[in-house]
Amino acid sequence: MKLLVGLGNPGTQYRANRHNIGFMALDAIAEIARFSPFRRRWQGEVSEGRIGETRVLLLKPMTFMNESGKAVGEALRHSNLTLGDVTVFHDELDLAPGKVRVKVGGGNAGHNGLRSISALCGNDYRRVRLGIGHPGDKSLVHPYVLGNFFADEWPWVKATLAGVAGAVELLVQGADASFQNRVDLATKPRSGD
Repeated sequence: MKLLVGLGNPGTQYRANRHNIGFMALDAIAEIARFSPFRRRWQGEVSEGRIGETRVLLLKPMTFMNESGKAVGEALRHSNLTLGDVTVFHDELDLAPGKVRVKVGGGNAGHNGLRSISALCGNDYRRVRLGIGHPGDKSLVHPYVLGNFFADEWPWVKATLAGVAGAVELLVQGADASFQNRVDLATKPRSGD
């Protein structure tokens, strides 16, 4: 069994925020893989299903970003999973919009959701870094990540989410490089477009 965690903030006012792209990724996966409806569990919302032959739990912490580790820790304790079974989807300022990269462990780059998970659960989990770009000035980061995607950004956001959902079986199988390549191919404009 695997646990896929999407980071974001609960509430309709945050739904379209750049910081909530992790929630959006799980919604796309749940839709394409026909998972069960999300329900309250482990201080979050959980959906269950199968990706290929693997049983998968999707978790959206409802603790707000800064305390995401509480929900992840509770899920780990109650499901008998290890950090090696966990993949966290999160927004990444240091990647170009629509770029997707996977890594295990490493620093948190100032991301409070990752900081909380690492502090409460450990650091050796897989991260799917979903590029949202940087506003260009450190003082603009907070309003930028808590701001909604602009109308002209939605085409690349939707393409990225569709690419992630379409390639998620590779991720679950541990084929991180193949997953990244498949997402890159899905998000590149075709010649003639």
